[in-house]
Amino acid sequence: MPTCLLHGLRTRTAASIRVGTVGIVAVTVAVGAVTGLAAVGFRWLITETTTLFSGTADFSAAAPGTHPGYEGVSWLGPWFVVLVPAVGGLIYGPLVYRYAREARGHGVPEVMLAVSRNGGRIRPRVAAVKAVASAICIGSGGSVGREGPIVQIGSALGSGIAQALHLPLHRVRTVVAAGAAAGIAATFNAPVAGVLFAMELILRSYSAGSFGLVVVAGVVGSIVSRALVGDAPFLDLPPFAVDSPWAYLVFAALGVLAGLVGVVFVRFLYATEDFCDRIWRGPEWARPAVGGLVLGVVLLVLPQMYGVGYPVLEASVAGRYAVGFLALLLVGKVVATSLTLGIGGSGGVFAPSLFIGAVLGASVGQVVHAVAPDLAPSPGAFAIVGMGAVFAGTARAPLTAVIMLVELTDQYSVVLPLMLAIVLATGTSRLLSANTVYTLKLRRRGVVLDGHPADQILHDVPVRTVMEPAPSSVTSSTRVSSATRLLLGSGRTTLPVCDEGALVGQFRADAASEVLELDDEATEARVGDAVDDVARIPVSSTLLEALEALRRFPHDEGGAVTDGEALVGWLSHRTVLTALSAAPSANRAARPANRSLAAAER
Repeated sequence: MPTCLLHGLRTRTAASIRVGTVGIVAVTVAVGAVTGLAAVGFRWLITETTTLFSGTADFSAAAPGTHPGYEGVSWLGPWFVVLVPAVGGLIYGPLVYRYAREARGHGVPEVMLAVSRNGGRIRPRVAAVKAVASAICIGSGGSVGREGPIVQIGSALGSGIAQALHLPLHRVRTVVAAGAAAGIAATFNAPVAGVLFAMELILRSYSAGSFGLVVVAGVVGSIVSRALVGDAPFLDLPPFAVDSPWAYLVFAALGVLAGLVGVVFVRFLYATEDFCDRIWRGPEWARPAVGGLVLGVVLLVLPQMYGVGYPVLEASVAGRYAVGFLALLLVGKVVATSLTLGIGGSGGVFAPSLFIGAVLGASVGQVVHAVAPDLAPSPGAFAIVGMGAVFAGTARAPLTAVIMLVELTDQYSVVLPLMLAIVLATGTSRLLSANTVYTLKLRRRGVVLDGHPADQILHDVPVRTVMEPAPSSVTSSTRVSSATRLLLGSGRTTLPVCDEGALVGQFRADAASEVLELDDEATEARVGDAVDDVARIPVSSTLLEALEALRRFPHDEGGAVTDGEALVGWLSHRTVLTALSAAPSANRAARPANRSLAAAER
């Protein structure tokens, strides 16, 4: 087929995808299928790296009080686990630092930022780097989950496909969310939860068009996963029931407690990151290796913290651990997860929040069962409710939490106490903290997702880059008649008043009119007799801070930009509107990732 004919066919195909409903549905189907395959591959990669580094399929399944060794290095005994995280860090640390630094951490905030502030553009290489780095981190003992990585992997795949097809940015955002939904659906066999996760946390809004496309991707991703690995519930648990209405009081208390624990977990996590930032003085690529030695000591003391830890979670729900050991597991998971991410590890916080919630709920259930058996005939039900409640307390996504736990456990019988506890956990978390585990990471970078879309632009633009030149000024001793002629000639309604280089205030047209309407002595009046205050805007301010100053003077033509006491420029409302209108349009077509974008994301 002639080259020109092939080029024309590709052009027409791309154009139809950009504008047609059938085309965009085809794109989301493709994203769902590719992400489903990637999720299955990612799970396999974690299993293989865990076996490689620990000698077992899941090292965390060790019984309490035991310290398994590695057959290949039996002479080290249990001490090999101290070295394993360091060896893993020595591999994934340089990989992340060299090829995709945004692959560090738990991944979801980076996707939220890309959707909210970067038109959904994510470098395609992030998918590969995140998959390999997270698999090595988890396989070598990192106490993190795989939900964050698969969200970032699916989103990067979706973004790469959308950019290659030059879709409009609003479509790119939707396709990115579709990739996230497909990743969650395929990884956890939870298609509905995957869709809600994408809508509630990634897009942060609901529309019929976006919802439909995200559903398509989630369904396709789940179908691909089920075809390859089966459709059994993610967690294999015995059936539970809630018989006593009075038990709902305990579930309510558990919800409040879970919200508190969720907030403590989030704060400890970022406090640990801050501490690691303060004490580390070496190259960033080496940080995971050196910090891995500290993590290894934690794993030596408590091997149940190795990796994701789903066997330990299931054992907690099944009631195989005593209350004291459950409390130790809770503290250990908070410390191990925070340390893993603090040293530069790559992995999610969803699974750790489920783990923490399970041991918290199991502890409460066992205590209540010992005191009042009728209130807690099935202590495991409290573990399931605790899982959803702690996740809600950390992520503040109640719809996702309810559906996710029902799909993960196949325990619809506990949906009522689950809903009650999750709502109370969400409310408690909101009362105690303005941020979630995802948004706090962005807020620490100066990014506020919950504000008006224009707020971020106003926050990012400094006044000095958009201010107008300072207008001609008058002094306090200038005659009003002379100042009025200057004012009329300038075409303005106000002039700044400066004495010896220092800003005094402003001379307004309405003040001049009042003075000139007086008797003949008005000709001798001075500007100082009619000077008025003016909005003062430090030259180092952002436009957001400048607007706050201008709002206090609603009738003015703007405000004076100052450097100390000196007048250096002028800012009007018109200038602010011009800066806002110059921001990138949300409807521009996405361009493929290039060097400038890569540099910006690093």
